[in-house]
Amino acid sequence: MVEKSKHPYFREYLDHLILERGAAKATVDAYKRDIIQHLAYLNKQKILFPNNVTSEVFIDYIEELRAQGFQPTSLARKNSSLRRFYRYLQNEGYITEDPCRLSPSPRMTKRFKSAIKQEEVEKLIEAVEQEKNECLRLRDHAMLEFLYATGLRVSELLGLRPGDFDFYHLYVRVMGKGSKERLVPFHDLAADRIKEYLKKSRPALCVRNQGETLFVNSRGKQMSRMGFWKILRKYALLSGLRAEVTPHTLRHSFATHLLENGADLRVLQELLGHSDISTTQIYTHLDQRAIQEAHRKYHPRSRSK
Repeated sequence: MVEKSKHPYFREYLDHLILERGAAKATVDAYKRDIIQHLAYLNKQKILFPNNVTSEVFIDYIEELRAQGFQPTSLARKNSSLRRFYRYLQNEGYITEDPCRLSPSPRMTKRFKSAIKQEEVEKLIEAVEQEKNECLRLRDHAMLEFLYATGLRVSELLGLRPGDFDFYHLYVRVMGKGSKERLVPFHDLAADRIKEYLKKSRPALCVRNQGETLFVNSRGKQMSRMGFWKILRKYALLSGLRAEVTPHTLRHSFATHLLENGADLRVLQELLGHSDISTTQIYTHLDQRAIQEAHRKYHPRSRSK
């Protein structure tokens, strides 16, 4: 039996799948089963998870599953589930090296939730104008504008405090998991939205409770990730977007649009807070699709215009 108290990041990861990735319940349940099975194996091996999990340990685990008679499709799914889990742990600073890096990749087509277009982001933000409550409208405008301006993880956004901002130099101090601090720039429009919210909206929302975080709910307390998810979903519906929009969609959109407009991959890595450049390189695949489409459309010899 896996003791939950020893693995707090397990629950965090499941919340990440639901709230930031928008994963379906069946998908989350499948990942949960695969990870619990893996954690049970590590406990039997008396391995302190996750710090002491090496590439050799991970490969031995996959080989043991194969010896138990699991079919290739099941092995591929389990391998993929654990790769995503360990990548999350590395991105969040729980581990320094991914133990899956030397294990053969599963031969499965990876599905990546792509970003929405720039004009769709504009429609999403403009939909906030339909909120009749001025306090909520100013808050929601500031949240969405700032999230798209910085590409923060939703947990980082909701953990910000008013004192983290430097409005003169236009950057915010962000503390990620693993006590990794980084300075993230933002543009003047996002600054105006934040300052307007701080002046006109937040004091009214904090009449009953003096919340310490920048963004608070209608009761003046720190906004939860589920609360933000509901707000985002409301405006996605109001804007008429057909694509599925999750908190992570705006992060993808931020990264993709910067890359499309000429941003350097290393700069993007710093902005997103990725410890490994390989994590950032997923966005080059999105950009490559745009390049291929442009070639198909504009080359004079192309027959697939």
